[in-house]
Amino acid sequence: MTLFNLNQLYQKGNTSFSRYFFLLLLILAPMFINAQPNILLIFSDDLNTRIGPYMGIDEHTPNLDRLAKEGVMFTRAYCQYPLCGPSRASIMSGLYPATNGVLGNDDTPGSYKKINPALKDHPSMAGFFREQGYFTARVSKIFHMGVPGGIERGEPGGDEPESWDYAFNVMGPETLSPGELELLSPKNLHYGSNFARLILPDSLRYFQTDYLAASQAIAILESRAKKVASGATNKVKIKPDAPFFLAVGFVRPHVPLISTESCFANYPDEESVLPPVEVGDNVPKEALVRQNDKIWGMDELQKKKTISAYMASVKFMDEQIGRLLNTMDQLDLRKNTIVVFLSDHGYNLGEHDCWAKTSLWEGTVRVPLVISVPGMEKTYGVKCESIAELIDLYPTLVELGGYADEAPEILQGESLVKYIEKGNLVDNDAEAFTITNRGNAGTLVFGKYRYTRWGENINSGNEELYNHESDPEELENLVGHPDQNKLIEEMRKRFNLAKKRSLKSIQ
Repeated sequence: MTLFNLNQLYQKGNTSFSRYFFLLLLILAPMFINAQPNILLIFSDDLNTRIGPYMGIDEHTPNLDRLAKEGVMFTRAYCQYPLCGPSRASIMSGLYPATNGVLGNDDTPGSYKKINPALKDHPSMAGFFREQGYFTARVSKIFHMGVPGGIERGEPGGDEPESWDYAFNVMGPETLSPGELELLSPKNLHYGSNFARLILPDSLRYFQTDYLAASQAIAILESRAKKVASGATNKVKIKPDAPFFLAVGFVRPHVPLISTESCFANYPDEESVLPPVEVGDNVPKEALVRQNDKIWGMDELQKKKTISAYMASVKFMDEQIGRLLNTMDQLDLRKNTIVVFLSDHGYNLGEHDCWAKTSLWEGTVRVPLVISVPGMEKTYGVKCESIAELIDLYPTLVELGGYADEAPEILQGESLVKYIEKGNLVDNDAEAFTITNRGNAGTLVFGKYRYTRWGENINSGNEELYNHESDPEELENLVGHPDQNKLIEEMRKRFNLAKKRSLKSIQ
């Protein structure tokens, strides 16, 4: 007999049943709690889609390859702001940056609730599950955190403290590690935004930020999965019978590009391939502010070293994901745990000679997103080609957890559950909207097109339009082509509507 049916009997006035009913509830309550799925949310930092599942690169990210085979991979997922702080606040609040107000990086606790006091009662994604009785834990960077900077001091950064029953800040050594540190960008000396690589002896892997984060996450998984020893008196688990929401933040491949000798060995500098630089005459100058000569001043060898170091950093991060997945299997947690992997935004590595983030090219705003749900094995390994946004993750996990009716009404994303269930479903009306420059520029992906505008209004030379079907590398700006005028007008209207939707009034 289900809880629903028991409740029906009680409501019919069977008073003799009431005592039995409540006793039964006390006995079965832990069983009902544990029936809810656990959630493991894994963030990477500044990761583009140059990983195995998306590129078919053999032996580059074997653990992400493995996860993609055990879930649905979204091939057209986009962030809402190509910068750590705004993107993470958007993901965790389920709101566009224009609505939650986070338009830059902030290393003091509070996140969107501090920036926009009208949202003080709006729970983050993790906070929502905490309200439902989940044990929620954060390991390392989920909201914004200074890397490098605050992370060497073990600071919480711009975390939202009400989200967590437990939070662990890694005190990572970063460039304080002994090793071979090399500056690769002569024009930029700031280690939070320049390009530098640090090659470590393999023996130092155990003390690196992401290794420490994985170790703490494994300790939490062990704690949640295993019963207290018989006769133990220190029964100090928080919410011992509750399901968990565990968010683990890996900081690689965020600069500085740190990895071990064994990871670097896979990517010899001379084998790095630089993308061809092709920039049309009608590309707005704002789209090119992140070009090498304007910020970094790298020569060809330094560019190649940057790419090889980026790839080595990704490989080190992938190894830590493998440790998490192996632990999940060893503890038999996979059968009742939703696993999500994503990056906060993409990253340019020389396309249009642009580097790093905050641009609005496809490589900067497109992100990896893999969702593995136990019980939906029929769609494992499927590549979903429908457009998705990272703000869709909040309502997705709420629905998968069985709380769709309790979801905050203010959420601006849409659940992706239908795609996870069906795998090959494509919504031809789906679109993704992303902003940068504190909201003064934006881009819209719809169908096979990307429309970008630099500035509030349409001005001469501040628009871009690309056909991703015929021009996936965004080399030909169609703005100004007479035969594209009708299409441009349509995309302008869609862009304006998307921009309007992204700003919701909060009372």
